[in-house]
Amino acid sequence: MEYEVPRLIRLQNVTKTYDNGVKALIDVTLRIKKGEFIFLVGPSGAGKSTLTKLLYREEMPDRGQIILNGKNVVRMRAREVPYLRRKIGMVFQDFRLLPRKTVAENVSFALDVIGASNKEIKRAVPAVLGMVGLKEKAAVFPGHLSGGEQQRVCVARAIVNNPILLIADEPTGNLDPGTSWELMKLFMAINRRGTSIIMATHAWDIVDRMKKRVIEMANGRIVRDEEEGAYRNEV
Repeated sequence: MEYEVPRLIRLQNVTKTYDNGVKALIDVTLRIKKGEFIFLVGPSGAGKSTLTKLLYREEMPDRGQIILNGKNVVRMRAREVPYLRRKIGMVFQDFRLLPRKTVAENVSFALDVIGASNKEIKRAVPAVLGMVGLKEKAAVFPGHLSGGEQQRVCVARAIVNNPILLIADEPTGNLDPGTSWELMKLFMAINRRGTSIIMATHAWDIVDRMKKRVIEMANGRIVRDEEEGAYRNEV
């Protein structure tokens, strides 16, 4: 009997319309297994960012169900949301680092806000900085780092709490091709450790090279869901 990998995410008939009348998501149904690496592709305005915001409970759907790691995100009480977010790491295109805090302080801040002890922080931060290759830059401020180094700090901050899910929104958008590929190798290493990854991207070359599951969106709908897919369907 073949072992079935447990589901991490289940969206059922999810619809989201904004106050200005824009239909961001229309009847979206989706299943994601634990440990998957998924590229979310499609034009700007297709609904990719809305989909990730719903997982993080930054937005709420008009209707439909969202189950993440066995929890109903839609029915979750406000006091439960911080606990949900502790299990999700976020990496953004524009880094969002605190300029007056060092590399180590930026990473430790993610643990500090959830009430981790000083002992836990002192153990976890050097370990995660070592994983992303920045242990020697712990005392450096973000303004003295390259774009690739800043993005690796963001990754360290996102994974220091051992999340079950890492959501990356255009993480290579401000990086050159060589630096982008180094970042992707880091993401692959994180994925091999068991963290599921959803990466929204326009980087067709990375998607085509990695051959992971590709979910394509257009006009608020999923129009393609392909294992070992490319950025666009080949004719």
